[in-house]
Amino acid sequence: MTPTEKNRKTPIWRNRKVVPVILQIIFLAIIGLLLWILIQNTMTGLRRIGMSFGFDFLNARAGFNINEAMIEYSTSDPYVRAIMVGIVSTLRVSFFGIILATIIGVLVGIAKMSDNWLLSKVASVYIDIFRNTPLLLQLFVLNFAVFLPLPRIQEALSIGPLYLSNRGAVIPWADLHEGSAIWALLLLVVIGASVLVYKWQMKREVEEGKNTHPFLSAFGAFILLCGAGYLVTGEGPLQLTIPAHTGAAVTGGLSLSTPFLSVLVALTIFTSTYIAEIVRGGVQAVPKGQVEATKALGFRSATAMRLVIFPQAIRIIIPQMTSQYLNLIKNSSLAMAVGYQEIVGVGNTVINQSGRTLEVIVIMIAVYLSFSLTTSLFMNIFNKKFQLVER
Repeated sequence: MTPTEKNRKTPIWRNRKVVPVILQIIFLAIIGLLLWILIQNTMTGLRRIGMSFGFDFLNARAGFNINEAMIEYSTSDPYVRAIMVGIVSTLRVSFFGIILATIIGVLVGIAKMSDNWLLSKVASVYIDIFRNTPLLLQLFVLNFAVFLPLPRIQEALSIGPLYLSNRGAVIPWADLHEGSAIWALLLLVVIGASVLVYKWQMKREVEEGKNTHPFLSAFGAFILLCGAGYLVTGEGPLQLTIPAHTGAAVTGGLSLSTPFLSVLVALTIFTSTYIAEIVRGGVQAVPKGQVEATKALGFRSATAMRLVIFPQAIRIIIPQMTSQYLNLIKNSSLAMAVGYQEIVGVGNTVINQSGRTLEVIVIMIAVYLSFSLTTSLFMNIFNKKFQLVER
């Protein structure tokens, strides 16, 4: 290469470092222009019909009732308070739905791979039925064919401390008391001690080659330490209230309305079928050599699954689980079909009364976007903890 060729500068349109940056800037500029045009057209349309965009209406009196409010609310409160009630209701059904769907999905996914023919077939039928029917249809069936036909509150069905009626369910519940703060600190110590017991027994199991039952040992330590704490403090961490049927009503405990139960059960069952298949696929993706190695070492199937196979499968499972959690959160918007007033149900009522359609829709989008991004953030952090570290 001659000195002239070395000194010759590469044209900017052929520079491999500069061209991608320029293309990205052009792309962002096009997106920004399209958004600006969309916003301008929207504002022009609102001005033509004599309306303006703003959120001042949120301070106006709501004037409508919300049947199941988790925070204090009355008809004299402003719209912003009603929307907060809807947000909390969405968060409530999504949070418990994710927990229950995960537990059931993992159990069903493992059961489908069981050597027990009956257990495997029951899990397969469960997945095939509920995964291949629409969620909205399941929601209607649960609400109108399962919960609403239950007896009236006067003849509520009693299943131990649980009462079922066409109004929903009343379950035992625990309330906080003055000593709950002390118990919170005590429980942190107890959990830490139980984890140490688990690790100690696990180390013994690996070194000595015999089953030391680490989980049972940790659970036993947890119970013993909690019992010791109860003897010292003279009270438990929570005050348990048991429902009681008085003939005309059920007092005590926690009341769960029929719409809430319908939504929670439908979301749990529907999402758990997908989680079950994700778990099955993740476990089967673990190299067969790992499974054969556990058999060669004399591990029982349950021990091999708990110590070797499932910890490796988690790395494959977590990304797909994140998608199902996001789907569950967004599917909670179907709750308005059975009268459960979450953010979409409350938002529609606000739209009907105030006429501020665009503003309320923007709020709904922001709520679901915030929930989804927060869930993705936590799951990505969790996923990073389980990733293999390359040397």
